[in-house]
Order: sequence, then structure tokens, then C-alpha cells
Amino acid sequence: MKWYLKVLKQYADFSGRARRTEYWMYVLFNIIFAIVAIILDNVLGLKFTPEIPYGYIYFLYAIATLIPGLAVSVRRLHDVDKSGWFILISLIPIIGGIWLLILNATEGTHGRNQYGEDPKGNFNEINEIGQKQF
Repeated sequence: MKWYLKVLKQYADFSGRARRTEYWMYVLFNIIFAIVAIILDNVLGLKFTPEIPYGYIYFLYAIATLIPGLAVSVRRLHDVDKSGWFILISLIPIIGGIWLLILNATEGTHGRNQYGEDPKGNFNEINEIGQKQF
């Protein structure tokens, strides 16, 4: 959950690098919250039409997390030393999505690259996220 909140705090930060844990934990919690929003839409009867399984709550959640999702995806691509524009490769049917999945699962570049310092270089990063500011 800390990683999910870290991504939301970096709402529109497209610079730097994101390690695999940050990206995949964001994806995991994003899917969980989207499913909860769909369930709430169905339970509360807030669906757009009876044929569509989601409604207003899901729509608002999807709009609110669109920019952070793009930002963490771009930072993840930066970690494997690719431009953020590589996200557009997903527009190629079948092959593009598979290629992007492989890039997101690949270990990042060790050490500094053109997009910044190695996020794994700071082993206390998750501890820094969880520390309370006094």
C-alpha cells in the first residue's frame, strides 16, 4: 500500500525512475480498487445502463488515477533505459502489449542512466516512505 501511495504522491512526476516493485504494487492495488469501485457501482445501482457492469464511481476512480498510472509507467520505462514514448508501443495489436509487459518485468539498468540514479541504490527507500515526519 505504501508503494501505491508513493505513486499517488508523485501524481504527475514523469521524470526519474521507478523500480519494478513500485510499478507492480501500484498495478495490483489499482486493480483491487477498480474492482471495489465496480462492485460499489453495482450494489448502489449507479451503473450507466443495465448492460454495462460499471458506473460513476468506477469512472471517477479511473479518471483520478489515469495521470499517476501514466507517470509510473513512464518512470518504469526510464528504469529500463527507454523513453517514456515507448508506452505507445502498446497500440500495436497483441505484440505491443506483450513487448510492454516484458519491458515492465525486466530488471532496471544498474547504476545511473540518462534518466537518473538507480532507485535500488537507495535500499532504505521503502523505509523512508513509511517513516513519519516529526
